[in-house]
Amino acid sequence: MLVKLLRKMKAVVSKLHFSSTEEVMVVRRRPHVVNGGGFVVTDCREKTIFKIDGCGVLGTRGELVLRDGDGTDLLLIHKKGGMVQALSIHNKWRGYSYDYQGSPKPVFTLRDPKQFCFSITGSIRISVQPGNCYFDVRGSFPDRDCSIVDSTGSVIAQVKEWSGSKDIYSVVTKANVDKAFVFGVIAVLDYIYGESTSC
Repeated sequence: MLVKLLRKMKAVVSKLHFSSTEEVMVVRRRPHVVNGGGFVVTDCREKTIFKIDGCGVLGTRGELVLRDGDGTDLLLIHKKGGMVQALSIHNKWRGYSYDYQGSPKPVFTLRDPKQFCFSITGSIRISVQPGNCYFDVRGSFPDRDCSIVDSTGSVIAQVKEWSGSKDIYSVVTKANVDKAFVFGVIAVLDYIYGESTSC
């Protein structure tokens, strides 16, 4: 019974972004020179589901915004900075959603080892608030071959190569998964590896 409850994902950002079936979505990176970078996520009908803006659009390093297809802000993600960051063994990213009054509410923290310690095949831990729920990213995001797995080891999303291009790739999300959370995590991975959301 407990295993069944763990496998049914709770909303991290919103139940509005759940699907009752597995979905394949396509990510297209936007070039910095044209529109400031970031990326766009479309479904199989080429409808825009999410837009992710990074520092090329926002003008602030270490800050990302995930919006829905209509342009409504869903997640503000930023990197912890200052002297504590410089002394820390890990870089920390925090994701905030907005409550019904428009106030930011912490929803996840992503920790990744600094570059000199980082192994491309190591896992990256994501802690979800409230509670002790966690997820891991396993595999290589730059090679478009990684998965997000829950605390039971079940894959909730996979990043896969799309026709040999680094600028276009697919993300397969399992049924009953919060897609806004998945693409918030992917936005951070994109920034960590110096891709379209970074400056």
